[in-house]
Amino acid sequence: MEPLPNGNSTVATATTASATAAAASLPSLHAGLPSSKLNQLAESLKLEHQFLRVPFEHYKKTIRANHRAVEKEVSAVISGLSDAGDLSQNDAVQHLNSLVSRLQGLKRKLEDGSRAEHLQAQRCRARLDHLESADADNISEWNNTRLKRILVDYMLRMSYYDTATKLAESSSIQDLVDIEIFYEAKKVMDALRNKEVAPALAWCADNKSRLKKAKSKFEFQLRLQEFIELVRSDNNVRAVMYARKYLAPWAATYMKELQKVFATLAFTSNTGCEIYKVLFEPKQWDYLMDQFKQEFCRLYGMTLEPLLNIYLQAGLSALKTPYPNIFCYEDDCTKEDPLSQESFRKLAMPLPFSKQHHSKLVCYITKELMDTENPPLVLPNGHVYSTKALEEMATNNNGKITCPRTGSVYNYTEVTKAYIS
Repeated sequence: MEPLPNGNSTVATATTASATAAAASLPSLHAGLPSSKLNQLAESLKLEHQFLRVPFEHYKKTIRANHRAVEKEVSAVISGLSDAGDLSQNDAVQHLNSLVSRLQGLKRKLEDGSRAEHLQAQRCRARLDHLESADADNISEWNNTRLKRILVDYMLRMSYYDTATKLAESSSIQDLVDIEIFYEAKKVMDALRNKEVAPALAWCADNKSRLKKAKSKFEFQLRLQEFIELVRSDNNVRAVMYARKYLAPWAATYMKELQKVFATLAFTSNTGCEIYKVLFEPKQWDYLMDQFKQEFCRLYGMTLEPLLNIYLQAGLSALKTPYPNIFCYEDDCTKEDPLSQESFRKLAMPLPFSKQHHSKLVCYITKELMDTENPPLVLPNGHVYSTKALEEMATNNNGKITCPRTGSVYNYTEVTKAYIS
């Protein structure tokens, strides 16, 4: 399981505090409810860091964009006013009219920006209301909504955008999911898949201050790839000019990487030298897409893995034990056990073993617990079933027992009792 990426500590503290506060308020609201349900609900709310963080970060980004637009336009207008004094009367009037038009354009931008801010604030409010609505009496309905949120998150990360949108609309949870943000990432991912870096560079420019604060090298890697593509097309002159303009500012920080990439001017794309040949391979674009996913998740405080994987791993970690022959790693084990499925086994592979000091034996036939009241019996082929199941089978088949796994037939007198130690 991937750890939650580090982000703005102030935002992380604020959003986590909101979830914790909502969880802490439950006992006072429902003093008469069982403490076990309240504890379960309180712990559940503490896991909603990403749920609150993402819209809040998007809200902050919208505010910063509007602020930058105002600063830029107002500075230009003030500078234009100082220039008007040196113009003739007619020229000054035309110049001032152009400044007025510019301010009117700024007003329209601010109106659009205000609507965007209001939308983001509304989503933050909707998510807080959703968390505060968590009640031990409606926990089933609340968990059902949560499951749909997790499924939408998984679909968006797996690029099933249309399906995710339809599920959100049919469940009326548009304000509780992050479809708009993932569509923003989709544009960059599609461009990188088509070997285009312009949208990714534009995304870096929009988030320059935060990427710089996080010491991200994603923009630098995009610039390197653009340089490589110029070398690949044998356009060395343009490559040198590009390097002077866009790569030179990074020299103090990434000199070794720059020296290696600059050497491709001499080795060219047809080189057989593995050190430089790898720079021209298509997998470099896959690497850029992976890097963008990481930077995107870090920027919005998202987990690197889908929430569905994380929640499944949390459950699988309790089932995974170092005893595969007992706990359903065999191909013929009951299909009710998640670890009987190959996809779940793969998901559980990197997880630590569960610390279980005691285990339970469940009958393959009846699904009932095998204990001293219903002890396990062993067939000659080594398979184990409960006494209740084998006695019922023998009674209905004149003392004969058919192993449901292998189809072998035995007499009831051939079974032996197994002892649990």
